[in-house]
Amino acid sequence: MPRTWVTRPAKVAGLTGLVSLAATGCSVDEVLRFGWPTGISPQAERMRELWTWSTVAALVVGLLVLLLILWPVMFHRKRSDEMPKQTQYNLPLELIYTGIPFIIILVLFYYAVGAQNYVNHNQAEADVKVEVISFQWNWEFRYPDAQTQQGQTVSTVGSSEVIPLLVVPTQRLVEYRISSKDVLHSFFVPDFLFKRDAFPRPEKNNTRNVFQNTIDRPGAFVGRCAELCGSYHAVMNFEVRALEPDLFDDYLDLRQRINLGTGAPYTAGEALAELDCGELCTPTAITTRPFDTRRDASSFTGGN
Repeated sequence: MPRTWVTRPAKVAGLTGLVSLAATGCSVDEVLRFGWPTGISPQAERMRELWTWSTVAALVVGLLVLLLILWPVMFHRKRSDEMPKQTQYNLPLELIYTGIPFIIILVLFYYAVGAQNYVNHNQAEADVKVEVISFQWNWEFRYPDAQTQQGQTVSTVGSSEVIPLLVVPTQRLVEYRISSKDVLHSFFVPDFLFKRDAFPRPEKNNTRNVFQNTIDRPGAFVGRCAELCGSYHAVMNFEVRALEPDLFDDYLDLRQRINLGTGAPYTAGEALAELDCGELCTPTAITTRPFDTRRDASSFTGGN
């Protein structure tokens, strides 16, 4: 076989790959993500690493299988009517074909469990605790460690006109304790790359309803219910507002005070407007919009 017959396709394939990569305009980070979305927490990054290396392993295995297929096609083609040597059994080769996939499965299992344990790990004490309470078709967010001057737990809840805002700090460990007042819901923030189901009476259902994370950067991130929960499931939305730690401290301090203009504790929107820190302090949601739903159809403890 002429040497140029072998090398020319390889050169063309390599050049085609380089042109394809350059034409996409992808950065190195985008290429290594292999389509995985960009997250905003260390937990999301850990899952991205698992996805990246799993994809690399799959590509390596796929390339190896392709070469094993091409090898007999290219170098063991029929050249005469003579029957090639027949081998009924090849025990070493069969052991290799069985052992390698088993090892691959063990390695993937090891790293998948490691990533899962990292994402699910809860430290003994979080910097900020939030109780996430879902009901048809709304959300309530309570800060159990913060009390108003009237002795009430600081709480935020939405309405048909106002999207509920969950305000949390960046660079601090936040704990979310999730429950439901009626049916099964699911707390889902796409930028967390993570969701957790909200059960009524989770302690009786033997479910894990607490998780923790750290948000890497400030921003506004839409949240959804990811479990079919009734007529208005599709519009059961909320917004996570991540503020710098100092701004969050000022926000929570305001939430505990009385607004002299209204005679009641500051609402989430009023406190954000008082901070006057640009778009992130907009008193209404900026990633989604309200719908005409019965958000307040179920009873709740209060707050807004």
